[in-house]
Amino acid sequence: MEEFQIDMNEFLPLRDVVFNTLRKAILTGKLKPGERLMEVHLANRLGVSRTPIREAIRKLELEGLVIMIPRRGAEVARITEKSLKDVLEVRRTLDALSVELACERIGAEDLERLRMACEEFEQAVKGKNASVIAKADVALHDIIVEATGNERLMQLVNNLSEQMYRYRFVYIMEEREHDMLVAEHREIYESIVSRDRERASRAAKLHIDNQEKAIMRQIKMENDRNRIKGPDYKTV
Repeated sequence: MEEFQIDMNEFLPLRDVVFNTLRKAILTGKLKPGERLMEVHLANRLGVSRTPIREAIRKLELEGLVIMIPRRGAEVARITEKSLKDVLEVRRTLDALSVELACERIGAEDLERLRMACEEFEQAVKGKNASVIAKADVALHDIIVEATGNERLMQLVNNLSEQMYRYRFVYIMEEREHDMLVAEHREIYESIVSRDRERASRAAKLHIDNQEKAIMRQIKMENDRNRIKGPDYKTV
């Protein structure tokens, strides 16, 4: 388990600060799927009482990031094949629509921003810091969605983005996928520059399909490890 600290924010109540801290730790993999969330341990670790920890765990359960196990308590929800397919099925359609509309509507300024975002992503990949890579990836896709000018589409993508972040992070941690990610981003960018809706749509769908395959491999490997090792009783 990786170390993480409370992210203090003077403008937020403590319960929200604790919730955001634990949520970020789950989304970035610092709290691993299947790890138990022991209130007293987390309270001591973050230097808070058990009450905001308990409230945060309840909210995380509502978001599907935490599950309650009878006689075991709270643990970080595992990434399942079903949850992965559900999220990426929707994201695939939204991304394809986004690039198609961007081909028609993107202006010169946003095209330049997109070009720079591709370059920044390539630089992030060279640094091999998963958090930096994930941030650069999100920034690149946000430019495309914003370029559509469709506020309802932006809202739908934003609502899905937090769930998507967890899967994206698993994918990005696999360094062997980085070269393909760079190439896919370049293909999406070039197809938008050429205003080729069909090419852009194919590229966006392939981008998601490859993510699904890579993350599915990780899920199956994790399941195989769990079958060999037995139940994971790590606590935090």
